[in-house]
Amino acid sequence: MEEKILLLSCCAPCSCAVIKKMAEEKTNFAVVFYNPNIRPLSEYQKRCDENKRVCDLYQVPFIELEYDNERWCEATQGLENEPERGSRCSICFHLRLKRVMEYAKANGFTAVASVLGVSRYKNLNQVNEMAQKASEETNVPYVHIEGRKNGMQEIRMQLIKELNLYNQDYCGCKPR
Repeated sequence: MEEKILLLSCCAPCSCAVIKKMAEEKTNFAVVFYNPNIRPLSEYQKRCDENKRVCDLYQVPFIELEYDNERWCEATQGLENEPERGSRCSICFHLRLKRVMEYAKANGFTAVASVLGVSRYKNLNQVNEMAQKASEETNVPYVHIEGRKNGMQEIRMQLIKELNLYNQDYCGCKPR
């Protein structure tokens, strides 16, 4: 069976270089936007629209899953004061990766990858640990994709400027 990857994207600035590279390499993939952590809804919509714009530019299928901020709030309840890279992030990554893996399994994808660890504000090991856990729970393989090294950060910064991408200044979650 041919590999078909579902790439979880948090936003266009974090994913643009990876999307460009995968498209140029003719990788069989689609981008999925599942980010119930992003608040307010207007911010979610801006990020979703920008992500779709990048996918359209590189002719990559774009899938938007449900916006379920209530589910995210329930999952992270009690962790409102956790710092960036704290336990709220682990729960958030796991929730999102597991949902995307369930979607992938039900829709003919052979693996899931993500750009959740591309930002320097995120802990890549934390993302990978939660991806491993979700992978074990769903039996969907997780593919590690490099988005920081080997010139990817420079390409990302260039594309953000070149495409005039909306570049937010926070992860997405603004705890209650």
